[in-house]
Amino acid sequence: MSTTRTVGRLSLVAAVTVVVGVVGWLAFYVLPGSLADLLGVVFVVVAVVAGVKLGGSLAGSILPGYNVAEVAVEGPISRDGGGSLASPPVGARAEDIVEQIERADDDSAVDALLVELNTPGGEIVPSEDIRLAAERFDGPTVGYATDVCASGGYDIAAGCDELWAREGSIVGSIGVIGSRVNAKELADRVGLSYEQFTAGTFKDAGTPLKEFEQEEREYLQSIVDDYYEQFVDTVAEGRELDAAEIRDTEARIFLGSEAHELGLVDEIGTRRDVEAKLEEQLGEPVTVEAFEPSRGLAGRLQTGAQTAAFALGAGVASAFDGDLDGLSFRR
Repeated sequence: MSTTRTVGRLSLVAAVTVVVGVVGWLAFYVLPGSLADLLGVVFVVVAVVAGVKLGGSLAGSILPGYNVAEVAVEGPISRDGGGSLASPPVGARAEDIVEQIERADDDSAVDALLVELNTPGGEIVPSEDIRLAAERFDGPTVGYATDVCASGGYDIAAGCDELWAREGSIVGSIGVIGSRVNAKELADRVGLSYEQFTAGTFKDAGTPLKEFEQEEREYLQSIVDDYYEQFVDTVAEGRELDAAEIRDTEARIFLGSEAHELGLVDEIGTRRDVEAKLEEQLGEPVTVEAFEPSRGLAGRLQTGAQTAAFALGAGVASAFDGDLDGLSFRR
């Protein structure tokens, strides 16, 4: 299939070049008078060069020279990339990654998906969104862990057909964490008191300016436990592992070699090894194309605004690092 695509591209380039060359010859050499006779050859050469470029552009859009799409999950996972006054807009933006996977799935030239994973995890639902997009991809899907594939990153890996890692990759951390800032003592020292008007017993559970009640602690722990059970079930199904074995890891991280022994990783190898395996699966040479976010003007303006806000506010806002809204849950 790859050879057919290459021949098709070359044929299209040649056809467009010939057509443009003939048109240029007629327009600049045969039909006009003496001035065109003198400059005709130059114009024809220019027309042929333009035809080659036009043909190459058309061939690239009609018959792309790749058959594997690569999508990278780099950094902490969040809905919007993690930009705020207290942190720069960096990390894995789930909406962009889902869009890239869906675009690859719609691309008729793409026969397989390579998901490069270098992430410690992050927000729960955005991680799930990326995993579900990988599961929906129509074709072989290979996850490749570089430095770190932990927590939410491993959630995504569970949506791939197979997972590769390096011997020194950090893999695992199949667990959930819930956290909050406890500012009650600090508030008391500076003379701040907490007053809240709520409807519902647990509406303000986890608020930083008051101590936990025991029933609040139990309630919030139950949410963490529910998230954990969902995570275990997802990994057990996606990786075809026993749920008890996953719980036995107790959210530890493992080097790639040990993760392979435990069945958390399918193969140990380099990027070249991954591509060789894909060639074997597809039965043709592999050419990988990195898919990038296709943001419109509004998206680019939003990113620029986040960057500017960080540059302006980091010096002050970094003193309040953490979740100012209170409680957060992460994988």
